Amino acid sequence: MAGFGKRSIVLLLPLLCSLFGVFVAAQDDPVVELDYGTFQGRYNAQYNISYFRKIPFGASTAGENRFRAPQPPPTITNGTYNTDQSFDMCPQRTVNGSEDCLYLGLYSRPWTADSPLRPVLVVFYGGGFIQGSASFSIPPPMYPVLNATSANDFVVVYPNYRTNAFGFLPGRAVKDSPTADLNAGLLDQRAALRWVQANIAAFGGDPTAVTIQGQSAGGGSVIAQAIAAHDSDEKLFSRALPGSPFWPKTYAYDAPEAEALYAELVERVGCADQADPLACLKAADAQAIRDASLAISALNTYTTSSFNWGPVIDGDFLRTPLSAVDSLNADAVAWSTFNTHEGENFVPGGLGQPSGSNGFNNSEAGFDFWLRGYLPRFSDAQIAEAKRLYPAQGDAEEAAWNTTTVRAGMVFRDSVLACPGLWLAEAAAGEKKGYLSEYTISPAKHGSDTQFWNQVNAVQKSQPVTYNGLAGAMASFFQTGDPNAHKLTDDSQAAVPELDEGKEWVVKTETFETTDIDRLKTRCAFWRENAQDIPL
Repeated sequence: MAGFGKRSIVLLLPLLCSLFGVFVAAQDDPVVELDYGTFQGRYNAQYNISYFRKIPFGASTAGENRFRAPQPPPTITNGTYNTDQSFDMCPQRTVNGSEDCLYLGLYSRPWTADSPLRPVLVVFYGGGFIQGSASFSIPPPMYPVLNATSANDFVVVYPNYRTNAFGFLPGRAVKDSPTADLNAGLLDQRAALRWVQANIAAFGGDPTAVTIQGQSAGGGSVIAQAIAAHDSDEKLFSRALPGSPFWPKTYAYDAPEAEALYAELVERVGCADQADPLACLKAADAQAIRDASLAISALNTYTTSSFNWGPVIDGDFLRTPLSAVDSLNADAVAWSTFNTHEGENFVPGGLGQPSGSNGFNNSEAGFDFWLRGYLPRFSDAQIAEAKRLYPAQGDAEEAAWNTTTVRAGMVFRDSVLACPGLWLAEAAAGEKKGYLSEYTISPAKHGSDTQFWNQVNAVQKSQPVTYNGLAGAMASFFQTGDPNAHKLTDDSQAAVPELDEGKEWVVKTETFETTDIDRLKTRCAFWRENAQDIPL
């Protein structure tokens, strides 16, 4: 199978000067030979990184490969492959993307063949399972974490994966087809992880020390990979860090809601009157699928807890709902994070206004209208218990509220983001170690924390304690599996506690604390007890 066998390094010249913080002499561009081609990378002196921005890890997903599990990449037959180029996102939005999209990029500090292998970080992008791209420019994402200290040295890998209808088309017709697969987007991610196992040593990476990380739907992807079924002798990663993990309602692949989604796509693409609607979808113009998928993404946004497209319980890759998982199939250490007010990004704006919009307003009746739409399977008793746990005036570990917007936001935050993260960390703690942290710096909305670790940003210099503490703990986790092993803050700043202590790590402006999570656990227990009626 091309791309999944032996590999050897052809050239990666020694680093002439590697002292942290001083000028580094020029490096030659690296060239790596894999069993399906030879790949030319580049060296950037300003950031002292070697990088390969575009490497194929799967075949085009067009034609018969549409909605299908990823197939091996073609062999490179026309000389050395220049990886210093961008690649297209998978089809999404209005006119964006290409079905020839299974590429990945990677970077690291320069490495030589006689040097020890380094840990590996695989990052899955967010985007609500409807959009996103792994193509990067220089300086690349996650560079602030790598650059936090010279004590950490790891290889960063960014793979594309299919989203929206192209990556998450549900339904029995998909399940029964010999040329289509459920959760194709998640299978793309697994193919990338298998590529890492087969090839990363040629780039100086240690395949036995892989962390998977992602934010939002990228965090949800981390959860999916951690709970997915796999061969007992296949260990694709040993550490997981889902950030604000977006884990929307996860229906069975043939549940009425899933079948309705399939039927809606068939109807909008014009395949309803065909003898084989799935074959019609495979043959349809990609733009027709893209247009229909985007339109469906906008339906019921505030009541499905998603943009309709996302993982389903398929009986093969995902066999068990997250709420029923008590140990990780991946046997990994896990650290989950969430932001205090990030649920507010996902609730109707009308909940903050007296007059409101689209039937939503800031009254008790407006909240009830939203809650019953969000939880349509709940009985009156279940609705009443939810309102008791999330009263009109309430509080959580790091927040208090008296507005309808924050109240609804807390319901969404806990059920879709915080509790899925807690459950993953608890499952990891059963066998390994689990950690949980909360980012509270205002506005503490969805994605607020990324300013300290994803891209080079001025705030990393203006708030050095927060940057060193947060990015430093992440780097330590990627390097060692322990967020405290290479702690960069002094003893006055709290370390990240293990979840078994009943506490979370709290990120505040220029300081870190720990706090009990009794209220969060109580609320998450409610969502778990009622998960089959959501479903989670």
